[in-house]
Amino acid sequence: MTSENHGTVKGEPALVMSPSGPSSSQDQPLLPSTSKPIQELPDELIQAGWSKCWSKRENRPYYFNRFTNQSLWEMPVLGQHDVISDPLGLNAAPASGEGAGAGDASLGNGQRKRRLSEEIPPGTPNSFKRPKVEITPVTPTTPTVPISPSTPGTKPWSSTTDAKQAQAPVTAPAPAPAPAPYRPTAVYWDLDVPTNAVIKERAPADHLPPHPEIELQRAQLTGKLRQHYHELCYQREGIEPPRESFNRWLLERKVLDKGSDPLLPSECDPIISPSMFREVMNDIPIRLSRIKYKEEARKLLFKYAEAAKKMIDSRNATPDSRKVVKWNVEDTINWLRKDHSASKEDYMDRLEHLRKQCGPHVAAVAKDSVEGICTKIYHISTEYVRRIRQTHQALLKDCNITDGAEAPEVQDRLVYCYPVRLAVPSPPQPRVELHFENDIACLRFKGEMVKVNRNYFNKLEFLYRYSCIDDSRFEKFLSRVWCLIKRYQVMFGSGVNEGTGLQGALPVPVFEALHKQFGVSFECFASPLNCYFKQFCSAFPDIDGFFGSRGPFLNFCPASGSFEANPPFCEELMDTMVTHFEELLKRSNEPLSFIIFVPEWRDPPTPALTRMEASPFRRHQMTVPAFEHEYRSGSQHICKREEMYYKAVHGTAVIFLQNAAGFAKWEPNPERLQELQTAYRASGRTLSSPGPSSTPTPTPTANAAADKDPKTGQEGASTDAPANPDNASPKDKTAPESTAV
Repeated sequence: MTSENHGTVKGEPALVMSPSGPSSSQDQPLLPSTSKPIQELPDELIQAGWSKCWSKRENRPYYFNRFTNQSLWEMPVLGQHDVISDPLGLNAAPASGEGAGAGDASLGNGQRKRRLSEEIPPGTPNSFKRPKVEITPVTPTTPTVPISPSTPGTKPWSSTTDAKQAQAPVTAPAPAPAPAPYRPTAVYWDLDVPTNAVIKERAPADHLPPHPEIELQRAQLTGKLRQHYHELCYQREGIEPPRESFNRWLLERKVLDKGSDPLLPSECDPIISPSMFREVMNDIPIRLSRIKYKEEARKLLFKYAEAAKKMIDSRNATPDSRKVVKWNVEDTINWLRKDHSASKEDYMDRLEHLRKQCGPHVAAVAKDSVEGICTKIYHISTEYVRRIRQTHQALLKDCNITDGAEAPEVQDRLVYCYPVRLAVPSPPQPRVELHFENDIACLRFKGEMVKVNRNYFNKLEFLYRYSCIDDSRFEKFLSRVWCLIKRYQVMFGSGVNEGTGLQGALPVPVFEALHKQFGVSFECFASPLNCYFKQFCSAFPDIDGFFGSRGPFLNFCPASGSFEANPPFCEELMDTMVTHFEELLKRSNEPLSFIIFVPEWRDPPTPALTRMEASPFRRHQMTVPAFEHEYRSGSQHICKREEMYYKAVHGTAVIFLQNAAGFAKWEPNPERLQELQTAYRASGRTLSSPGPSSTPTPTPTANAAADKDPKTGQEGASTDAPANPDNASPKDKTAPESTAV
């Protein structure tokens, strides 16, 4: 935490890490000193949730407890009774005269009746009263450490181990504070880990600042775009759109997109998406699903034959194509009528033969139509982006904010990585309402409600404290949380479990082993909702930057550090990721290491996996078999605890890409690999607190668990290999230096 530019005021450059001497071609940055601002309250009170605030109405200070929502004019005394668990004070310590209020001597321990003005909520736009944070200007020698009180009974949120040991108690030991009304029972992150990622200082980004009005419009237009895609697939090809294909289209397009919108593509070349085209073509003439029984296989073969004949008759096909398709269809139907003793395998072999004979001809007649679907969706997206930007610029103009300001010059120097900063100032935010329903935080704006687990809501608050520099009073916190959750909700889609696989994360024990054994402190593909470390890259820099994001990884160029990469399983994105890794490793002479987790798809193998196995930077490779390891759900911020983990239906390849210095510092030796394998064998459902629930859940079916396996043709089934749903790697294709867990 102390290695980042957390508390700077807007416009200040990032902290400069003084070099300790030349090493290879770059200077090594040093950690800044861990000086801590003088606190006006003892540490015991801060950890119990108390903060000193300023009342504008009464023009004097007061004390507020963020855990109990209790406010006092006088400084609270440790050991006083909890107004929620013990409202009458029957178990309270004896009242002392020092804390008695002048207005009512019968109330001890610093409590007194509040005035009418105190009962009125503060008039902030988001009605979310946060403690006043005193921020001192940051210099390279006196950095600010954000003060983040910890929940009693959980791990304190301090900066480093050295800082914890160096802190001396301010007051004499006192009795433990009363328990807070809400305690997180499971923590799936560790925000104490400091970063070791070093980058060159960069200018603020030119993204337009988020606003609930704009986010609501973007959500509505994205929903319309999904509906257009559904209608085009049904009207032109008579099929339902492939599951999650729209989500993967968004991912694949943003790899190439140079447009202004953070979600919808508008400037791509080529305009026809290979991902969308491939997935729609794969479901023509019908979508093939996994089958379990003989009768299902027979019906599937008959439906495919009928659909192929119907398509070839209704399209502008060549005479040769019509002849080949009709002959094979008639032969298949005659075989179905004659042979009633065939097995399931016989039907599947016959289906495979029919697809090989008819597939090229069916694809030829459907090619123009599917390209038209891809082109139409892209042009509609471009028009929607134009509307959104026009509305956004008009909103900023009404607030006297211009988006053409010149970016400040940055020096060519090395700094520890820091969150994305925006060059355009944020406009005033509208009111967002917050209320809690048991363990769920509900945020509402203009009737649109988003929900997040209360534990994750607290996580977002901590990330916001660490990363945001333009809202020390948390006046824009609720509106930005609403925008954040709405953005990911729109990207996921509205289907049951839709999109969660694209945001799946590694289990907590694996992250702990990666940090302990290989110095990993950074996630290349994450979000504020599913991140384990407080430093990460994510898809949406305009909103995620306020919660610690360093921006999209393809635009992130570290000079040194140890990184974990678990990308969304989109082939185009993974292939571009490998290119970026190799360029970074070639460019840097400092220790640089990437540990990549990708699906072991071997039928056919993906270009990304093939390239990494042949890379000169590959130091080691190991394989975790299918159904023997788990992922954390992408909807972990809202799902039930028993749904937090799910089995992987495919093998996972773990590949170590390191330059020479990174290999010398974080070598994947047998001892370290053994610790990583042990962490993978630790089930997420059997962890003790902090951890997910130990309640067992049924093993997911292939269709339900396919969320993390969105490769074309492998969700539900797809296609040519129903008998091999895992796409497991044959032994003869395994890399020579690979090991299996």
